[in-house]
Amino acid sequence: MSRLKDKNNIAAVIPFYNERRTIKEVVINTLKYVDKIFAVDDGSTDESASEIIDIENVHLIEITKNKGKGFALKRGFESAVLEKFDYVVTLDADLQHNPDEIPALISEIENYDIVIGNRLKNLKDMPPQRKLSNKLTSFLLSVKTGQKILDSQCGFRVYRADVIKNVSTKENGFEAETEILIKSAKAGFKIGFAGVSTIYGDEKSKMRPVKTTIGFIKLLFT
Repeated sequence: MSRLKDKNNIAAVIPFYNERRTIKEVVINTLKYVDKIFAVDDGSTDESASEIIDIENVHLIEITKNKGKGFALKRGFESAVLEKFDYVVTLDADLQHNPDEIPALISEIENYDIVIGNRLKNLKDMPPQRKLSNKLTSFLLSVKTGQKILDSQCGFRVYRADVIKNVSTKENGFEAETEILIKSAKAGFKIGFAGVSTIYGDEKSKMRPVKTTIGFIKLLFT
């Protein structure tokens, strides 16, 4: 862990929707590296929240109806800012992000305002369609933001609180993670990357490719 951990408060925001099988493992492993977790239940119907409700330093935020990842992230961000955390880590609840790699992101945040996990150094485990989509969207976002975007689709990130306080997003779906990069770059915030593992298991993606692609294109022309 970076020296940063001894100086600043670090929270994690973990949105989840029907992740009962994996949510507890992700939360317990994440707590090794952060002071508090804001776990946002985005309208789960499988009682995922019951797996983590009694874990110390976990604040459960429940949304009664599924609103989308972007909406869930916003709810978590709001709580982290209210409690005056300096840095906020975001990661998924389905084990696609390895909490043991949080220190790799934290170690880079001293030089940037946002640090994103870069999976594109290890592409052998990434499905071909995701690989192509990621490379294309990363290139287009690099052009749009004027900064080198290496892995635009990775939600494993760490944000300085200043970014969250000053950049608001409108999108409620997966597009929100693109929107925050565009708006952050426009506001002058620096975006960096840290190498992380490429992990794909037997989980079923909740992303709707057509809807998300249309949303991405709209954001490019805003």
